[in-house]
Amino acid sequence: MNDAQSPGSVLVTGATGLVGRRLLDALLARGSAVRVLTRDLSRGAAALDPRALLVRWDGLSPPPDALDSVDAVVHLAGEPVFGGRLNGARRRRIRESRVVSTEHLVSALATVPAERRPRTFVCASAVGYYGDRGDEVLKESAASGGGFLGEVCRAWEQAAAGAEAHGLRRVSLRIGVVLAREGGALPTMALPFRFGAGGRLGDGRQWFPWIHADDLVALILATLDDVRYSGAVNGVAPEPARNVDLTRALGRALHRPTLLPAPAFALRAALGDLADELLASRRAIPAAALARGFTFRYSEVSAALTAELLETR
Repeated sequence: MNDAQSPGSVLVTGATGLVGRRLLDALLARGSAVRVLTRDLSRGAAALDPRALLVRWDGLSPPPDALDSVDAVVHLAGEPVFGGRLNGARRRRIRESRVVSTEHLVSALATVPAERRPRTFVCASAVGYYGDRGDEVLKESAASGGGFLGEVCRAWEQAAAGAEAHGLRRVSLRIGVVLAREGGALPTMALPFRFGAGGRLGDGRQWFPWIHADDLVALILATLDDVRYSGAVNGVAPEPARNVDLTRALGRALHRPTLLPAPAFALRAALGDLADELLASRRAIPAAALARGFTFRYSEVSAALTAELLETR
């Protein structure tokens, strides 16, 4: 028995982002009332379904009544990691948009009267939590790793866990690279292949944890509905791919050669510390989701790439 309790009303942050837009459509399609926190009401109104109620926020502190009388909160907002070199200013923005915003949300939850407080808090995290782990199979019980993203993810999840003190069921989704045609990593990865300049990164043996955007949305819905989900949940496909296998799959999907590898030293020269994130190996598997009977539509990376790069929606 799943102990399902589909929320009638959901507050979403990051709704104008890659995953947020698809999640919003899915929530509205099944009849949920959706409240969106957005820093830009005009952009939100232009980008999102008019059935969503838009509430202005500054990206950190929600208005006092924003969390009042919603059943669940999904916190997806965060500064993109791959948006430039990791200088001090970008590190601060990445951490603030994840850790500090989560701390503020949890503090705001405490001010809502218990009878009108959300029951569930689903907060994004990332597989960067695990650091660089080689061939180790990474279930949710695996220890955290080193590096900047590892530190950010640990603090992020600790901030989210504060919701439990206020009676909420908390889920931290450790999300892999999301494959979607309309944004995120996939268009950037595909671009050099379209010009015949695609190839593996480094030696290509590093594990690449990925998930199709539609599977991630379905998993978020499952964590909202099924009270058996609690704590860390890996938001990744059940069959991680090595970088060299992803490279070949991209080449096949786009009918392009994959002959021009990017050596590790060249990546570090171009990207600085960010290169280490591309070269890191994280063999994460969705043990929690599989144990709860979640079914992935896209388990194999070739099918996911074909669906997003070649098929029409």
